[in-house]
This record gives sequence, structure tokens and C-alpha cells, in this order.
Amino acid sequence: MPGLTKEQGINQVMGGRHIVILGAGASIAATLRNSERSGRSLPSMLNFIEIVGLQDIVAEIPVKLQSKNFETLYGNLYATDPTSPLLGEIQERIQDYFGSMKLPDEPTIYDYLILSLRSKDHIATFNWDPFLYQAWCRNRDFTKNLPFMSFLHGTVALGYSKEDKRSGPIGYQCRQEGGVFEPVPLLYPINQKNYNDNEFIVEAWESLKAMLHKDSKSVRASIFGYGAPVSDIEAVNLLSEAWGTPDERAMEQFEVIDVVPEEELRKRWSSFIHSHHYDVSNSYFGSSLANNPRRTCESYFSHYQAMTIDEAFRSNNPVPQNFQTLEELWAWHQPLIDAELRASRNK
Repeated sequence: MPGLTKEQGINQVMGGRHIVILGAGASIAATLRNSERSGRSLPSMLNFIEIVGLQDIVAEIPVKLQSKNFETLYGNLYATDPTSPLLGEIQERIQDYFGSMKLPDEPTIYDYLILSLRSKDHIATFNWDPFLYQAWCRNRDFTKNLPFMSFLHGTVALGYSKEDKRSGPIGYQCRQEGGVFEPVPLLYPINQKNYNDNEFIVEAWESLKAMLHKDSKSVRASIFGYGAPVSDIEAVNLLSEAWGTPDERAMEQFEVIDVVPEEELRKRWSSFIHSHHYDVSNSYFGSSLANNPRRTCESYFSHYQAMTIDEAFRSNNPVPQNFQTLEELWAWHQPLIDAELRASRNK
């Protein structure tokens, strides 16, 4: 049967935007595949106190305010005394724990993810850990054509200068006489999450909403490891408002990467999905990002808006999973980069 070969697919460079939204499951999947360099674990809200080492601080909190769920405990403390010095101590302890985390030397899922997209695309994450930013930085040594990023709940990797309205690595100065990038808040009370209280967070959400909007030429959206928790209704509402109704997104393709059964995922994200225009994968390497890296939108156009038989039957170009070094990963992506450079010169 005729169709676009793998090589022809590599050389097909088009527009369209792919938005990827990351939750805790993405970082957990990344560290299960490749452990954090010093062996540090990513906590859940149920083992957060023990993993991060907050037992001494928690011991000072009245018993009536405590909970096995850390997010609930923090919310209880904030509601009772929003000026409690314990709140600041908790923030500092979290910054220290997550801030010392580092990617291992070998390629991780985050390296694959960063390289699967281009500068026209966008990654937004709810995670505090520094892994996404670290992967972005080290892959800049290979190509500058990488996706934009938004940190929706803040991150331990980046700070913000209110004076300069800019973000950058915590502790760095954006100019000689000042402009230090200060840490941004990481925790918000469970019942009072307000994404308008911090300029860094506001900018992150505004960028994502602009990218999600139906006029932004976004044709694919992938949710990776984000469960849309009931504790974060405001975030889900913001996403839904930006995306619009399923009828307004009748031609876009929605993807969920999660270990949760498909039926449950279909129900959870029903307000984002038009009819059959969705995909579900239980691993990153089964997703559109891994099957057609840097050509996810081209693949979409071929399968759903094909003008010819050749386009409709397009061969995938799945990235191998067994690279041991970044250099091996980069070498595999080089033909894709070369094709993009040729396309930009021919415009």
C-alpha cells in the first residue's frame, strides 16, 4: 500500500502546535526508568512528610490540624494561622530537598520529551522538581530548537525578579547591579489556590492559556501523568476555559499518557475530548511524542487531514528506548534537525 516512508516523514516539516501538560506521574515515570542521581525519591502527598524530612516541623503543629495527606495538613495550618513561621520553614525544607535533585547522566524520559518537540510547541508542568529544566538546558548543547516551558506551580529550578519581570536560575542576577532571581512560592492552601497572587505563576498560566486557545493553531494536546485532582479545581477550570468545549475543538487530537484504565481517563477528560479524537497510552514510549518525535503535528495532518493516499498511510518513526548516552540520542535525532534547518532555509 502506498504511503509516506519514514525518510519522507522525517523530511516533511510543517506547522501546527503541540501542547504537553505534565503532572506528578511524568516525573515519577522518569525516575522509575532512570533514578535521580543521588537516589532521592519523589514523594506523594501521603508519604511527603517522611520523604522530604518534615517530621520535626510537623511535630510542632497541633494534632487537630494534622492529616496523613500533606496538602491537607498544610491547608489546615494556613487556614488557622497564615502568618505561622512553620509555613516558611516548610517551604525552605521543600526547596532544599527538591532543589538538590539532579538528572542522571544517561538519557531520561525528560530528555526524550524535550527533543520530541520544537520551538513552536509548549510544555507546561505542575511539578516542582528541576528535571524538565535540567533536560532542557543540557539538550540546548545539541539544538536551540526546543519547546517553550511554563511552570504552573512554580519550580525549585527557577526564581523570579519582580523588579525586572524576568525569571532565571535561583540566586543568579539578570544584571550587574541587582535583579536577583528569588525563589517563588511552591505551596498554596488547598481551599484557597489563587494563581493570581504571584507574577511568575500568572505569566506561566497566561502563556499556557494563549497556547491552548483555539486560535493558536494547536492541533495536539497531551496530558502526561496529570490526574486533574479535586484539590486543584481552579487549575482544571483554567485549562478547560482556555481549551473550550469539545465542539469547539472538533478537529484537534487529545492524548492522555497514564497508567489509569482508558475508560476512567475518557470519563475524567470528557470535557476536552471531541468524539473519537483522542488517544490513550500507558507509557511515554507508546505516545505520539515517541512514535513521531518532532513530527507529531505532521503525523496528525497525515492521518486526520490527508489530501492524498500517500499522506494518509504515513510510516511512524519511533525513537529507540535503549540509548545509553545523550550523544547517542542526539545522533538519532540529527536527521530530523537537518531537515528542519533545510526547511527554514527554503522559506
